[in-house]
Amino acid sequence: MSADKKPDNVVFNTENEKYDAALKPYATNIGAPSIKATDSIAWKNRSINKLNHKVQTKFLELKTEYEKMLQEFEYNKLIFEAKFSFEPIVGEIYHLYQRENGESFLSLIAPEQCNFDALGSFYLNADQIWQKVTSNDDEN
Repeated sequence: MSADKKPDNVVFNTENEKYDAALKPYATNIGAPSIKATDSIAWKNRSINKLNHKVQTKFLELKTEYEKMLQEFEYNKLIFEAKFSFEPIVGEIYHLYQRENGESFLSLIAPEQCNFDALGSFYLNADQIWQKVTSNDDEN
């Protein structure tokens, strides 16, 4: 072996011409365990699946909320286009009916008290927004 050639297990820095094994952040002797990159594919796949599930869940929540808002808008549009000759009171329940000519009207008379074609019952909340009221018969 020549004087210029150093054995593989000796850490010699040719730039500053010093042995610097003690300065390395990793083991340098032959008996040291080998450094292996960990397989992060499984972790990445789990993380991707969790993220996909979270995004899908959030999307479904937003979609449900959007559909609810659209339905509320349609109810309010339907009621505001209906005929009525009174000023609705916040907190009261009113009933929407349709005449034979297709015209709709709002009334205080409950569906069980008349023979009109009922479209639904609605509650005027404090925000002046009409909300559909479901009866026990509708839930069954």
